[in-house]
Amino acid sequence: MVPETAAPLPRGPAAHRHRDVVFSDDREWARHLCAFVRGGLDQGEQVQYFADTTDPEKVLRTLVDAGIDAVAAQSAGQLHVSTAARTYLTGAVFDPDAMIGLWHEAVEAAAGRGHRGLRAIGEMSWCVRDVAGADRLLEYELRIHDEVFDRLPLTAWCFYDRRLVPDARVNVLAGAHVTHQGSPVPEPVLRVTPLADRPGFLLAGSAGHDTRDVVAAVAAALRGAGAPRLELDMSRLRHLDAASLAALAGAAAQRPPGAPVRLRVGPAPLRRLLELFPELGSAVEVVER
Repeated sequence: MVPETAAPLPRGPAAHRHRDVVFSDDREWARHLCAFVRGGLDQGEQVQYFADTTDPEKVLRTLVDAGIDAVAAQSAGQLHVSTAARTYLTGAVFDPDAMIGLWHEAVEAAAGRGHRGLRAIGEMSWCVRDVAGADRLLEYELRIHDEVFDRLPLTAWCFYDRRLVPDARVNVLAGAHVTHQGSPVPEPVLRVTPLADRPGFLLAGSAGHDTRDVVAAVAAALRGAGAPRLELDMSRLRHLDAASLAALAGAAAQRPPGAPVRLRVGPAPLRRLLELFPELGSAVEVVER
């Protein structure tokens, strides 16, 4: 049992506490699972596992077979194994704002029970099923770096199973994490990653018609982000079409008054393209590479 007086663990960088974990077989899954859970239990953290396609009993058996006393940890309230369908997917729709609020509540509840922090694993394979709001997962992954991990004693790994999630989807979603673990992930056509040291996002690659869903997620993250000041770093873009810029410009203009976007640009063609959107003047502050 974790003592009620347990001191909170010092928080490491947010980039290391929010990771994508990509795997292709049960052996890899078990290795990542056991290392994560063992580390959390040893440090007096509460550990939660949100299964999607995996039977919760299989999770527990795997831990026990690895020499982890999962039964005792469950009895003590230090380990919880449930399903996404019974937790953050119980509502009518997946809502990033609601999920961000749930993380704050969960960390507060863990601390109230004497745990030194909270660890969680979420299986993300539900994102390819007909789940209302699943198209907002990338927006959510982009926002939680600043709105959750920079503010809370939380460590969470997002489990992406290549057998269940198409490579193109895995590559984009994995790219939304500053820290990667597991199988190598190719660079997507357009990669969007939270900035590690300040609120905002880095765009790298090419933004055009084929990546309009990714651009739409970035625009939604710009509108919904709670930080009073954001930076959108586009200095590593090779191409940005007018439609993508219009979507980002519209999102920047919809942010609350006094919450501008700092726009970092690179190539000269991109700077010339910005001239097509004079309305950006009040919504962004353009800086050089």
